[in-house]
Amino acid sequence: MDLVQLSVCMSLDGHIDSAGADRLLLSSPEDSRDMHAARAACDAILVGAGTVRRDDPRLTVRDAALVARRLEEGRPEHPAKVTLTRSGRLDPAAGFFRCGGRRLVLCPAPRAATLRDRLGEVAEVVVLDDPVPAAILATLAGCGIRRLLVEGGTGILTQFLAAGAFHRLRLAMAPFFVGQAGAPRLTHPGRYLHGPGNRLRVERVRQLGDVVVTDLVNGTPRLAAE
Repeated sequence: MDLVQLSVCMSLDGHIDSAGADRLLLSSPEDSRDMHAARAACDAILVGAGTVRRDDPRLTVRDAALVARRLEEGRPEHPAKVTLTRSGRLDPAAGFFRCGGRRLVLCPAPRAATLRDRLGEVAEVVVLDDPVPAAILATLAGCGIRRLLVEGGTGILTQFLAAGAFHRLRLAMAPFFVGQAGAPRLTHPGRYLHGPGNRLRVERVRQLGDVVVTDLVNGTPRLAAE
C-alpha cells in the first residue's frame, strides 16, 4: 500500500459525533474543502458499517475542479468506497450504495453469499475473515487499491491507530465541547504503538476557518502482518 492516511475531525473533548440521532457538524467550510482534496487524492475511502448505518455517508468528492482533475488524470470520477461488516446489516438503499464510485463490502466468509444476494447489484462483496488492519490492507491491495483514506468510525480508527497501520494522520479539531458521556470518541481504550516514548511527528499545523488541522507523520508504519 503506497499511502494509508487517517482523517478525522473531533471536538475539544475528543468526540467525533454527538450521542443523538442527528449528525454533529464539526468541520468548517475551509476544512471540508481540504478534506475533499484528501479524498480526491486517494483510490478508496474506508468506513465501518456502523458509520454507514449511523451517518448514511455518500463519501464522494464534492468539488467539481477536483473531480475534473481526477478525470484528466485518467482516474474514476470518485474514489472507491469500502466498508466492512461482521453482521451483514447493510441497507442497499443507503447513500453509500446509491452514488459515487466503486463500492466494496468486506465480510466474513459465512456472510458472503447472503450479502451477494442482497448487495450484488450495488457493490462487490469480498471475503475478509480476519478484520485486522494488515488483512484489510492486503485485501484492498488485491482489489487494486494503492492509496487509502480511513475516515472512521471509532472502531476502525482505534484499530489502525493502535496498530500503527498508517503513514499519515490528518487530525482536525473544532473549537467547542460536546460533553456527552455516550457520544463517540476518536478512539477506544487500547494498547497503542505510539505512546509517550514513540511519538508521531508533527509535520504542520494549519487553521482552516475556525478549525485547527494537525498533519502528523508515522515514520514507522506497520502495514503488514508480523
